[in-house]
Parts: sequence; structure tokens; C-alpha cells
Amino acid sequence: MITPKKLIWQIFPANVLTILLVIITVSWYGVFSLQEFSLQDTEVGLESRAQLISSKVKDYLRDHRVGDLREYCVQAGRSSGTRITVILPQGKVLADSNEDPDSMENHSRRIEIAEALAGRVGVSRRFSKTLKENLIYVAIPLSDIMAGGSLENPEKKVEAVLRTSVSVASLDTTLKRIKVQILLGSLAVLLLAGAVTLLISRNVSRPLEQMTKSAELFAGGDFSLRMLPVVKKTASLEVVTLASSMDRMAELLNEKIEAIITQRNQLETVFSSMVEAVIAIDKEERILSINDAAADLFGVDRKGATGKIVQQIIRNVQLQQHISRTLAARESVVDEIILQDESGDRFLHTNVVILGNAAGENIGVLVVMNDVTKIRRLENVRRDFVANVSHELRTPITSIRGYVETLLDGALDIREDAVRFLEIVLHQSERLATIIDDLLALSKIEEEAKRGAIPLATGPLRPVLEAAAQTCRLQADQAGITIIIDCPEQVMAEMNATLLEQAVVNLVANAITYSRKGSEVTVEVTVGQAELAGKVHIVVRDNGIGIAKEHLPRLFERFYRSDKARSRAHGGSGLGLAIVKHIAEAHDGAVEVKSEEGKGSEFSLIVTGKRVGEAPGSQGCGGDSFSDLAET
Repeated sequence: MITPKKLIWQIFPANVLTILLVIITVSWYGVFSLQEFSLQDTEVGLESRAQLISSKVKDYLRDHRVGDLREYCVQAGRSSGTRITVILPQGKVLADSNEDPDSMENHSRRIEIAEALAGRVGVSRRFSKTLKENLIYVAIPLSDIMAGGSLENPEKKVEAVLRTSVSVASLDTTLKRIKVQILLGSLAVLLLAGAVTLLISRNVSRPLEQMTKSAELFAGGDFSLRMLPVVKKTASLEVVTLASSMDRMAELLNEKIEAIITQRNQLETVFSSMVEAVIAIDKEERILSINDAAADLFGVDRKGATGKIVQQIIRNVQLQQHISRTLAARESVVDEIILQDESGDRFLHTNVVILGNAAGENIGVLVVMNDVTKIRRLENVRRDFVANVSHELRTPITSIRGYVETLLDGALDIREDAVRFLEIVLHQSERLATIIDDLLALSKIEEEAKRGAIPLATGPLRPVLEAAAQTCRLQADQAGITIIIDCPEQVMAEMNATLLEQAVVNLVANAITYSRKGSEVTVEVTVGQAELAGKVHIVVRDNGIGIAKEHLPRLFERFYRSDKARSRAHGGSGLGLAIVKHIAEAHDGAVEVKSEEGKGSEFSLIVTGKRVGEAPGSQGCGGDSFSDLAET
């Protein structure tokens, strides 16, 4: 492991090394530029010298005075400090100021000679094997020597090459001296820059060291110390800004930590109060956390369950398999499991998902279970409703079809049988029409109540009850039942008179159907007191066969019958009580039932109303029989 260094030993060496590299780069570039400039200047000078003596060389070549040419080259070379060489196009050296031309090798392959023979000025820098030192060579082409003019030699064919060269030894000596001077100056600058860099590094690192100590206190949870007061005034703007930011960060961290603690407590409260059962499980299938709903569901102590293996808490094989599968395959599992307890089967919609940390790594699974037992029971009710409505509709249709087929098979010829069968068909068709009418009425009431389209008006309640009793008179007389209305005249109700009358008719007709011959059906009205103030109770009471306790919760469902055989024997659509319930809800009220087998039933229709003061000369009316009301 690499040991971290102090900031000063990171800043100071890096700055010194940077300065050193800059000085070396600048020095090298300066020396290189100076050297290149000197060499180029020398090349220009050599070309100028060659051009100066080129005319004289041409004269000697034109007159074929080789000896004079060689002597001229030696003299000119000595006087100018330049080596002068004349080469023929074939590469043979014709004259040279420093060496014997006859002993020199062919120069046709020299770079500068090849360039000059091509008609261009040739330049080359290389080591001379003859003189054993570095030289600069410049060669120029010589043409128009033998022809004597450009008209006779329009192509200007190169007839000879004049080359000049000098040694760069003196230039190298000068450059070495300059390099030494630059080196000494660079060392002086480096020492001065190093001292300045050290002071600057000290000024930067010291306040940062002090801030580091304060930061360690922050890391330990102590946010009371502030950095800005301990920073010197000579510190840089960035350091002062950093100290101020660190102080602000300490304040924010303190606030954030307090907020996190508060949020954690809030989340813990939410987690504990969730209706859904939630269990967090680690990769070793140990419980990390469990909320109150899950603890109640499995009958365990919440605190005691934490840290235990899930198999010790959950005794459901299907759920254990889902947890293992999610941990192994890292795939979410959604399923519905059945948990059996003392109250019966409980249906749990279970979602098992991967549980990850802040880095996205898998640390376990999260199990969320929602109790859908009520939903499943409602689905069963729906299935029962579909079955009931199918049966209610199929029964009259099957009966009609059967008797019609019997008539078509020959019973039509026997008048007595035909009349009897047709009466049955008529009865069943009327029953079917009744079911359809009730369904349409129920649908209309639901739709209008949902849209708020049912008009309500305040009016006296007794006329509505009397109208309902009048509607049920024939049925009551046939069954030998007496209808009694007990309703004060001054009772007012906010109602839709037509719908409320229909609801009372359904309740009274239902009471007549299930009452014994010679008994009474009472319609009693009371005004609520205390918490029921402002409510009117219309109670329809009979002394009939009663209803078993297990049927009471579902009594107001559509087509639900507590005694199917007896109910169908007495006719009816099976929708009467459902219509009563929806009419009560449309009046912002409710309907209740109390019953005991063999002792009769009591239905209470609750609507909004009030009892006003009696007018002078009027009196309440109660205990009148239906026959008395009719005579009145």
C-alpha cells in the first residue's frame, strides 16, 4: 500500500520538476534555433561566394585552362577561408582548393552534386572523410560555358558544378559556450523558483492541514468547530472559500443528519403502520426487518423475529420456495398463496422482489403480501350472482319452452290441457317480464343516483306510506294479512316520493309473502334522536318465518334468496331488497335488517327527515288498520 505524502511534498517537487522541464525545453529550443539560424546563414553565405566566383570559373573552363583554374581555386579558397571544388557532370573533380583533384573519388553521388546536376542549388551537411570534420556544402550548377550564350543552348544544360564548403567546428565551439552560459542561468533561475515555490506550497498546505484536523472532527460527528476562524488572512481565496464551504457543509450535514433521523423514524412509523405485510430477508434467508402487519399475520413478535431464519417464522412451503427462487435466479415472483389459520383460508397476493443496496448490489429479497381474502369472497359473490341470475332467467324460459313444445306435440287439441298450459306460459312470461322490469329499474336507479339526477323534495311522509299500503292491499287480502301504519302526520322527509313508495311496497310485499295467515304487518315511523337526529326510520315489521343469521349479510344482494324453494314458490324476481338498498342509498340513507328464525323480521329504511310542530286542531295518527284508512 502506497503511503500518502503531505501536500507540500506533492506540490513542491512537482512545481520544481515542471520549472526544470520548462527551462530545459526553452534552452534546447533556443540553442537549436540559434544553431539552425547560424547554419542557414552559412549556407546563404556559401551560395553567395559561389555565385561571386562562378563567372571566373566559367572563363577558365571555356578556355580549357585547367591549371589556372586549380591555382585560382587554391588562392580564392585560402583568401575566403572556403573550400572550393569544381566537378564535371560525370562526377570527376576538376579542381579543389584543399586536395589534389586527381586523387579524389568520383562525386556524382554526393547529394549536393546530384541536386546541382539537376539544375538546382544543392545543400548538404555531413562529415567529410577527406578533411575528417563536419562541413556544410553548397553546390550551384554552371551552364552556358562552352556555347557562350543562351540562344545556342536554350536548355541551359549543366556543364559543371561549383561547390563551396566550410567547416562548422568554430560554430560548434561558439554554441558550446552559449550552452554553458544558458545552463548556469537556468540553474540560478531554478534555485530562485524553487525557493518561491516552497514558500507558496507552505502557505497552501498549512491551512489545509489545520482544516484536515477540523474535518476529522466532522467525521466523528462533532460539527461544533468552524474552520474559517483558524485560516490565516494570508491564505488564498480558494482556501478561504474552501474553509467557508466546509463550515457551510458542516451546518448542512448536521441538518441532513437530523433530517435523515427524522425520515428514518417516519419511515419506520409508515413501515409499521402499513396494512400490507412486509418482510425484508437477507441472502442467507434471515429476516432483516418485519412490520407489524406481517408479525400479526404470522403470529410472531416483531423484535424477536429479526435475525431469525425465515423458515422459523413462516410455515408456508410455497412462500419459502418463492423466496429461495428469487435469491437464486434474481427474478421477481408474483403469486397468490393460501395461508391457513383458525379463521379459515386467507388469500395473500404475494410479491417477492430483489432487495438492493445504494450501489445496486443484491443483498436479499423483499416480500410484500396483501390480504385479498375479501376480494376473493366478493368474487365468489359475483359468481353466485351470475349463477343466480342465470337460473332465475332460465327457469321461466325453460318452463315456457317445455309447455309450448307440449302444446305443439298435440296437447293443443285438448282444450282443457291447452288452457292450463297456456296459463302457465302466461304466468312464467309475466314472471320473466317482472325480472326484466326490476333489472331495468335497478339499473336506472343506480345510474341516476351516480349522476345525482334523482330529484329530492321535502314533504309529508304519511301519504307515501298510505299509497304503498294501497298498492299491497290486494296481496294482503288474499293472504289474510292486516297492514298497520303508525306514522305521525307532522313527520317530514327529504325524498323522491315515487322511489320511496316503491321501496316501501317491496318491503311490505316481502313481509306479506313470508307472514302467516291472520298475522299483521306493521309500518312504523320514528324520528332519530342523539347521534341519529335528523334521520327518519321507516320500520316494516312482520311475525313471519324469519331469516337465518348466516343469510343476513348477503340478503340485499341481487337474486340472493335465503330460502330458494319457498321464495320461488311465492314468485318474485329476487331483486326487491336490492332495489330497496339502492333507493335508500339514493336518499343518502341506508337499510337495515333484524331477524330471527320463527319470530319474524324487521326491516328499517332510514332517510333524512324531521318532525315539525303540530298545527292547531290536528293530532297524530297511529295504530290505524289498513281497512280503517281505506274507509277514511
